[in-house]
Amino acid sequence: MGTSFGPVDAARWIAVPGPADDKYTRGVVGLVTGSARYPGAAVIGVEAALHTGVGMARYHGAGRPTRLVLQRRPEAVTAEGRVQAWVVGSGQDPDDLDELTAAHRDRALADPVPTVIDAGALPFVERVAGTRVLVPHAGELARVLGRDRSEVLAEPAASALDAASRYSAVVLLKGHTTRIADPGGGLLEVSAAPAWTATAGTGDALAGVLGALLATHALELEADPGCAAPLAATATVLHGLAAERAGRGAPFTVLGLCAELPAVVRELLAG
Repeated sequence: MGTSFGPVDAARWIAVPGPADDKYTRGVVGLVTGSARYPGAAVIGVEAALHTGVGMARYHGAGRPTRLVLQRRPEAVTAEGRVQAWVVGSGQDPDDLDELTAAHRDRALADPVPTVIDAGALPFVERVAGTRVLVPHAGELARVLGRDRSEVLAEPAASALDAASRYSAVVLLKGHTTRIADPGGGLLEVSAAPAWTATAGTGDALAGVLGALLATHALELEADPGCAAPLAATATVLHGLAAERAGRGAPFTVLGLCAELPAVVRELLAG
């Protein structure tokens, strides 16, 4: 049984900029997400990161997703430069990825900064040089562990803890109750999302939210990589509360979820 993590806990892990901050000190998150086949994942991840609060989002990908990202968010930066956290793999199939995007992915995985490892990047977890945060659903975690999906669903907490220990990573196992396991055996549990959240694209948004939180807490993570677990739990809380606001008991779109993130941040900070 894990430790329950909720809105009061999450409020402590939201970075608030001060008058001396600029776009670099507020956190720069890099994203290598989406692909020619799944370009929407790139748009959603950038949208979620910017709505969570960062000084800059750098996006690197193929031509089509890059164009779509810039059409939706012209403030996204596509030039090379330093980042404080990466989001890699959302909307990517490792067996069907163009050479440019694969090269960006490999450079990001080799950068020793905290990295959110999603979807198509999960097979490359052992290449990640920085603090590792895996964000699989049950089927993806089953493949990572070499098990059947039914085994992960039967023992989600134990499966997340096993993967955390095996890969020296924080593992955020998505679900109606999300489990966040750390390599030391700690387990946090978050139950904040309505069932309507089970829709395409919400995982891409969660990865973007988490990437933003890692970037805005770069100094804390450098001093204590163990901060990645409560930051992952905070991302889950923000994501779930934004889904509640977007749907209000009904279906909602992923961009609608992203649009509610600033209000959720405001309410958590207000207590």
